[in-house]
Parts: sequence; structure tokens; C-alpha cells
Amino acid sequence: MLRLQRPLPAAYLDASPDELADRIAAAKATLGERVFILGHHYQRDEVMRWADARGDSFRLSVLAKERPQADYIVFCGVHFMAESADILTGDHQQVVLPDLNAGCSMADMADIDSVEEAWESLAEVTDIDGVLPITYMNSAANLKAFVGRHGGAVCTSTNARAVLEWALNDPDGPRARQVLFFPDQHLGRNTGHQMGFTEDDMAVWDPRRDLGGLSEARVKEATFLLWRGHCSVHQRFRPDHVADFRERHPDGVVIVHPECAHEVCEVADQVGSTDFIIRAIDELPAGTHVGVGTEIHLVQRLDAETDKHVESLDPLVCPCSTMFRIDAPHLCWTLERLVEGDVVNRITVDPDTAHWARVALERMLAIT
Repeated sequence: MLRLQRPLPAAYLDASPDELADRIAAAKATLGERVFILGHHYQRDEVMRWADARGDSFRLSVLAKERPQADYIVFCGVHFMAESADILTGDHQQVVLPDLNAGCSMADMADIDSVEEAWESLAEVTDIDGVLPITYMNSAANLKAFVGRHGGAVCTSTNARAVLEWALNDPDGPRARQVLFFPDQHLGRNTGHQMGFTEDDMAVWDPRRDLGGLSEARVKEATFLLWRGHCSVHQRFRPDHVADFRERHPDGVVIVHPECAHEVCEVADQVGSTDFIIRAIDELPAGTHVGVGTEIHLVQRLDAETDKHVESLDPLVCPCSTMFRIDAPHLCWTLERLVEGDVVNRITVDPDTAHWARVALERMLAIT
């Protein structure tokens, strides 16, 4: 998805780290409780030092909702996260994203036109009333709204199993025959395996091909129709990375995110969300060597802030390039403009989309 961020003035680009820190501190002090800065776990340290709250995307949006005294929510994350914050916060609150180019490659792999086209194609070959759409939190607001309109729910990496159990097995749920799960195929596949399903129950839907690249028979027999999407960071981790870590640290612990490929999750000791990874490492004995399959900024922060030896499983450590776009110059620019009364990079979701997205989110909360 194309988003255009205006170039920053030279006064920000040429400023030293210390000067930027002084200016950010001054602007933050001037704004006081009128501003609430959210920092996603994958952000740079130069940004996270200013965060009033750290967390994953949905948790941060909930925290923003719980701060009605804040007129401005500065979301140091990516676009879909800022949309969720706008959906959940009050009408008097304005959500801003310091760099509009901070998107999510996974979220952009499923757009509303492609999903609606997929839905229409499914309706031509199967009983669409038996299909339930489930979208991962890492998706645009209009996809959350699509799910809301069609009886589905949003899920997070923490509650994906609970949401899918509700969709397929809960006597009081929709008891769907199939789910269309987007945009991350790996979270859907890993969760399906946790529930006892096999690869025979899963088919990957390729939005670039007619009928997702599947035969009519395959479409009808698959319980999980998994969108061909992935996280560019988590897909890098491979089983040989785990094997190498275990060779170097036989008593070490391997923890990976469920956005990793299934063959990686199978050989890990623990699998869970970013918050799960943080808690799991905290519970390990001091001095434990931990190999982690997730974004490098969180891994490095855990190594620095805990009494464990935490390292990335990938020796070529890959940051989330879109999260990486938010830096001290952009944060400084955003805050100083707010001091001047100029709300830059405001993220808004139209009322109809917000309503149906909220319906999907509220279903998730009711389930979990």
C-alpha cells in the first residue's frame, strides 16, 4: 500500500542524538498528559526510551483507550496498529503515526479488493454460509470490518486458537465448516496443528491465481483456507538455525513466534506471541541461553534487560524494516508539531468501517 511521508526538515535530519533527545524531552514535558506515546516491542531503543507504554499492537490500543485524558496518541508502531487505536479511542482523541511509511508487509499482502474477490469466488463453488472469515490483528481496518460484517472475528497470536475453536467447534459459536484465515498463513497453520488438524485439512489460497490456485474439490474439502501471506522477518527462521543453536548451547531454550514456519515451531521448545516470549524468558533461570525467533530489536532488548543470554536464531539478524522507519527525528518532529498545535500524520478510520471493525474486535474479546 502506497503511503507518502513528507521529507523531514534539515533541522531534524542534521540534529545530533543528544540534541534530539533534549528536544523530545522538552516537547513531551510541554504536552504533559495531553500526549500518550505507545511503543511496540519491535521499535528502536532511541524511540522506546520515550514510550509511556510498551506492548504488542492490540494491548497498546487498549491502553490508549484507557487514557481518555490524552488528546494525542502517538503510536510508534505501524499503520494498522494506529488504525486499531483510532477505532478504540474516543472521538476527542487523535492518533498519529510519526512516519506514514511505517506499514506492515504482511498486512499489505491482504487488501480489501483481493479478499472480497476471494469471497465471491468461494461463493461460486461452495456454500458460503459455511465459511467464516477470521483476520489476524495484523490487518487493515477495512479487513477487520469485512470480517465483522460476515460474522467472523479478529484474532491475535495469543488467542488465535480460542478464536478458531469458537469458529469451528464451539456449540454456542457459528460452527463453521471452513475458515478463510488471513493474512498470515503460518499463524493459521500452526494454530490448526495445535487443534489436531493436519496438512490435509489445510489449503493455501493464492490471491494472484484463479480460485486461489486450488481445484473446486480442494476448496470444498479444506477446513482451513490459509491466505498466502507471511511476515518478512519471521519467515527467515529455519530449522537449521535451531539446530545450530542447540549445538552451541545443548542446555539452551528455543522460543519462537507463531508467525514462523511450522517446521520451525515444531522443533522449538516454546511458541508464543511477543508478550509470551517476554514472560517465558523472565521465568527462566538466570544465565540461561535462549535462542529466539522474532524481531531483533526485541531480542537485543531482552538480552540487555534480563539476566539471561538472549540471542537471535538468525545469524543475519533482520529488523522489521517498516517498524525501523520510526526514529528519533520523526518522533521529535511529531511532538514539536503537536506543541505548535499542528496534528501531523493523523490516522483516521471512517465511521462505518470503524463500527464493523469494532464488532469483529468485540467478538474476539467475548470469545477470549
